[in-house]
Amino acid sequence: MDEEVFDAIIVGGGLAGCTAAYVLAKAGCEVVVIERGPFSGSKNMTGGRLYGHSLEKVIPGFAETAPVERVITKERLSFLTETEGTTVDYTNPALSDPTCASYAVLRAPFDQWLAEQAEGEGAMFVNEIRVDDLIVEDGRVRGVRAGDDDMYAHVTILADGAVSLLGQKLGMVPKLDPHKYAVAAKETIQLDEKTVSDRFGVVPGEGCAWLFVGDPTHGHIGGGFLYTNKDSVSLGVVTTIGDIDYSDISVPAMLKRLEAHPVVAPLIAGGDMREYTGRMVIEGGLAGVPELVRDGVLIAGDAGALGLNTGYCVRGMDFAIESGRLAAETVLAAKEKDDYSAASLATYTAKLDDSFIMKDLKHYAKFPAFMEETRRMFTDYGPMLNEIMGGLFTVDGSAPVPLTKKAMGAVKKVGLMNIAKDARKGMKAL
Repeated sequence: MDEEVFDAIIVGGGLAGCTAAYVLAKAGCEVVVIERGPFSGSKNMTGGRLYGHSLEKVIPGFAETAPVERVITKERLSFLTETEGTTVDYTNPALSDPTCASYAVLRAPFDQWLAEQAEGEGAMFVNEIRVDDLIVEDGRVRGVRAGDDDMYAHVTILADGAVSLLGQKLGMVPKLDPHKYAVAAKETIQLDEKTVSDRFGVVPGEGCAWLFVGDPTHGHIGGGFLYTNKDSVSLGVVTTIGDIDYSDISVPAMLKRLEAHPVVAPLIAGGDMREYTGRMVIEGGLAGVPELVRDGVLIAGDAGALGLNTGYCVRGMDFAIESGRLAAETVLAAKEKDDYSAASLATYTAKLDDSFIMKDLKHYAKFPAFMEETRRMFTDYGPMLNEIMGGLFTVDGSAPVPLTKKAMGAVKKVGLMNIAKDARKGMKAL
């Protein structure tokens, strides 16, 4: 075979792919990243939240030069009815410490920045090319077929997103299970830097992450989210695909309900929509993780369903970065041995097992099922909490009613036994 053989071909220029490329190129490997968009991040519209600990291991102090929007120092969780909202607010400047900091990011500029770091170390990026198939010889992945070209590598890393078609072709990734994926509608609403800081009660450079449960998803399993950028906010909703037929409300309609809610509407008033998009989100937890290693191939990031949603905390970016780093380290070890078999590359799964990725996924293994089985989280608990708060804060001159009686009236509508059972299941799942 006269063709050039790379040390690694990486399919996908997202966080997992760019991180793997950076680590490999920095170690002197010949690595090429194939991205079907015009640049890394071009398909990742709107924003999200990056827990920075995993990228700190790769590029210490990255936030000093990366295009992060705001460091999150304020956490909010709201339970909404159609007209009311009960909000839990946690503020702590210590959340900006690099050891635990999380950042609001706009993925298009952030992914492009990370790709530039990898290019600076010598990685080659080939953009606007779609990988149509994998080259498999004697059961081993030898490279990729992109357009009219065959490209060969000792290892191919699949980082091709939440629905890995290439992983499916290999039989490593199963067909889409609607209960292990969600669909999101997201938008970026342009304001200005001072307005964002004032409306969310933060100082410049610091920001807020806000989750919403209840009315916007109209009883569907899922919720809404808001992240503050420098001069905009990222707003969206997400719901499990397997639950879409629960009622006749569409996902875009859920986002409209969130926009119009009395808690949210003042926060985005006067803003202009800058971006709008929909995307698939992994939701299956540990049960959704497919086969990740075969002869000559590794799967990383969203393609490997490496992500976690605990209801109050949604993670995927730090999992992608960590898995990209570990995949690269596995390729480096295989190169030293000149052994790219599944047995050699199995150190990747061992590294994952020893990392926070699998430890977290195992710890929260029961949580996705708990969310699906506990619809009261999305239908009954919001109204119950808001009825209790309304009884506490409404003053209209009528005869006083003991607070315990007011609260118990709302609680009995849900049922004490139901609350106890859900609390017990929730604690076990967490």
